[in-house]
Formats: sequence, C-alpha cells, structure tokens
Amino acid sequence: MTVKRMDNVGIVVEDIDAAIEFFTELGLELEGRAPVEGTWADGVTGLPAVRVEIAMMRTPDGHSRVELSRFLAPPVVADHRTAPVNSLGYLRVMFTVVDVDDTLARLRKRGAEIVDRVVQYGESYRLCYARGPEGILIGLAEEIGQQTSRHAHGSPSFVQVGNSGITPAARRD
Repeated sequence: MTVKRMDNVGIVVEDIDAAIEFFTELGLELEGRAPVEGTWADGVTGLPAVRVEIAMMRTPDGHSRVELSRFLAPPVVADHRTAPVNSLGYLRVMFTVVDVDDTLARLRKRGAEIVDRVVQYGESYRLCYARGPEGILIGLAEEIGQQTSRHAHGSPSFVQVGNSGITPAARRD
C-alpha cells in the first residue's frame, strides 16, 4: 500500500483568528471551521476529554491544506514557537508564491517577520523563511528561470550532498 496524497499539515495556535487572517493573506482560503470533541477525538489524539477548535485552510490549487487547531482542553503542554530552524521535529511549511517581495509586504501587515533575508538559489528560486503569528515558521519560494522538474508546480525540495551545500532533490517518477 502506498500513500495516496498528503492531506494537511497541522499547526497548534493560541489565536486562531490571527492565524486564519495570516494564512488568508498568504492566499489560502478558509474551507471550514468547527469545534471537535467526543470519544472519537479522544481516541485519535490520545488526549482524554479533548476539546479543540479547528480551521481548515486550503491552498489555491485545492491540493493541500493547513489545519489550524486551538486546544481548549486539555491545556497545551509544550511551546516550540521560538525554536530555531535547526530544531528537531516539525519545522515549517514551504509555499511557492508568485512574488516573494510582494508576499512578504502583505504578510508584514499581519505581523510576519523575515527570519534573515531573501536569498537566491542558483537560477531556480528566490527563498526565505518568515515567522507569522505566534512564531509560525513558513518558507516562501519564488520560481525564477526555467523549471523542468515536477517541482515546477510545487515547493522546492532540497537534499544535502556532503559538505557542498544544497541541491535540488532528484526526480523520482
């Protein structure tokens, strides 16, 4: 059995309204918002008496989603919002955008801060990391030049090759 698709990435937040506004400004669409609780929710999360409010944000192409969750009970037990980009565990979600500079300008109005600077990766991408509300870390990638791989329609994937830096991931069709 193989994976059919990646459905969504979950991000836990305190201020779900600010997170919705941030991802809306980025270009995602609010697909739905609802409370979640009950025996089935307890069973899937492993948390007894869990109560959570979720908001599902859909990418413009309709293929990916970000699930924003605000836990009402039990209380949140860990906070990774200010962890550096080389921390273990969930790090960031990368989005391909039309114009990195325009996107950053719009997101700054929603409190986003660039981690360092926009860089150019070869003749392929302009890239940066930015932190949104509550320190949510996202990557932004603007395609430049000719794109010939399957990554031309999605975010870039990179692999480390020895000490020589990053190179685009090999295509595996």
